[in-house]
Amino acid sequence: MSSGSVSVSKKSVSHVLSKEGGGNISVIVLGGAEESLEAHPGKFTLFIRQRKGFVKIALTHGAYLVPVFSFGENELFKQVSNPEGSWLRTVQEKLQKIMGFALPLFHARGIFQYSFGLMPYRKPIHTVGLFWALDGMTLGKAVCSPRGVVGRPIPVRQTPHPSPEQIEELHKTYMEELRKLFEEHKGKYGIPEHETLVFR
Repeated sequence: MSSGSVSVSKKSVSHVLSKEGGGNISVIVLGGAEESLEAHPGKFTLFIRQRKGFVKIALTHGAYLVPVFSFGENELFKQVSNPEGSWLRTVQEKLQKIMGFALPLFHARGIFQYSFGLMPYRKPIHTVGLFWALDGMTLGKAVCSPRGVVGRPIPVRQTPHPSPEQIEELHKTYMEELRKLFEEHKGKYGIPEHETLVFR
């Protein structure tokens, strides 16, 4: 793709990380279609517990992992209520299996009015963290948004054939660091103290 985007397949990401000269960055949105069906305003549910392929690739290539979280993403649209077990969620999940992507029923504002439409609400998104610093090279300090903060990369030692235990340990570290990032900054972006990330 002309902007440097590639498929999120193992082959594509491995190609990016194995380029000569190093310093390549891969940014992967982990939640996917399942997570989009849970993207309701005021909810912080991430589908990450079973997503471990990115950890295995990071270990294989010695690519540092850097947790990143965007506050405000779920506030851009409202989604029709679709709790698990409802007829709507059942239909959405069946269509997702057939088509490979989810169809959340969302709405927001119109172009010339604010009551209904498909344009996102005018709400800020604040991204906290640092992009992945890969191939064992840190990229220096980088702020992801004007009000963002700089996170710390999780160093990863290159392991050509990582064991399930190594993958599990690094995955757990990644989730812990992501939770710390959320907890440290949620107050700055209007998230109540009692709210926390839900990992599924």
